[in-house]
Amino acid sequence: MADRIPLFEIAWDEQDILNAVESIGRGGYWAKGPYVEEFEAGLESYLGVEHAVVVNSGTTALVAALRAAGVGPGDEVIVPSFTFIATANAVRLVGAEPVFADVEPETYGLDPESVEARMTDRTAAVIPVHLYGAPCRIEALVRIAEREGVAVIEDAAEAFGATQDDEYVGTFGDAGVLSFCQNKVLVTGEGGAVVTDDDDLAADLRLYRSHGRAEGDYFGSVGSGEYLALGTNVRMSDLTAAVGCAQLGKVDELIAGRRAAAARLDEGLSGIEGVRVPTTPAGGSHVYQLYTVEFDPGVDRDVVIGTLDERGVSSKIYWDTPVHRTAYYEEVADGPYPELPTTTSVVDRVLSLPMYPELSPAATDRIVAAVREGLERAR
Repeated sequence: MADRIPLFEIAWDEQDILNAVESIGRGGYWAKGPYVEEFEAGLESYLGVEHAVVVNSGTTALVAALRAAGVGPGDEVIVPSFTFIATANAVRLVGAEPVFADVEPETYGLDPESVEARMTDRTAAVIPVHLYGAPCRIEALVRIAEREGVAVIEDAAEAFGATQDDEYVGTFGDAGVLSFCQNKVLVTGEGGAVVTDDDDLAADLRLYRSHGRAEGDYFGSVGSGEYLALGTNVRMSDLTAAVGCAQLGKVDELIAGRRAAAARLDEGLSGIEGVRVPTTPAGGSHVYQLYTVEFDPGVDRDVVIGTLDERGVSSKIYWDTPVHRTAYYEEVADGPYPELPTTTSVVDRVLSLPMYPELSPAATDRIVAAVREGLERAR
């Protein structure tokens, strides 16, 4: 049998190694160093924002952004249930309560009408998620939030480089959150960032990530520094940022590779009855962090998954259990959650196929053939 096609592969080259070696070789800048400042400056330049504050994970970035926006106990934050659980967990980690709204069926982002229906006088923020690499209906969501006077914290963890009307996702709201986990578009292994044009919010983030200490060279100064606020240690290391700088230098090439692979999959799958390929809203651009298809009602997804496995093609369900139906959130629920009909509908019908920048034409042909065979069996 041919080699198994993995769900993802990290695209790296010599520059990633050279940057890492340089960071290590300096000998005195592992926890904090020049690459951190370079990576932040690079993100600011690429996205056209005033501030990029890097931290140790995308989840931490969500927590830090909510906290900096003043969200806390007694507040409600509107989130989708069809997302990675970190989106909701971050809300609870700052003491607020996630309120689950439904998604719309095109991109699986928050449905603006459902968001409007969930607004109360306790709503402090909305977290739109740009799922799978596609922009959600962010402009409509921002208009609703502005009218209601609540913050918008964009979860752009899966959509670095995606745009809506020529503006990068993550730059529409009060703050945007990025993730650099190993399966993302821009990869550092682990890591995250908050991007914003708000000077005060950025200042709060920088204090929070480093024990509330005023900026300065802690490791190279005589004194211990001045501590201005309550904080913790969620810094990104210089070694991690070194890889981030190398990845950022080729991110347009990485995105182009994903789009080329997606185009081949689209072409092969579009003519097959029973499956819908990913869609992009008008005026938007997709970066295909995940290539997620949706099967028609009545298709036995497990049969397709089994066929893919037999043919050496990896696949994964993101997510087979919506957040509000996980054991933890059912345990802490204060009464029944509202009905989320679109979420309930799509959760049993989506499947993510292999996607990475160097996915070859031969591999995409194998994926298409396996999906076709699986659908024939599933019927």
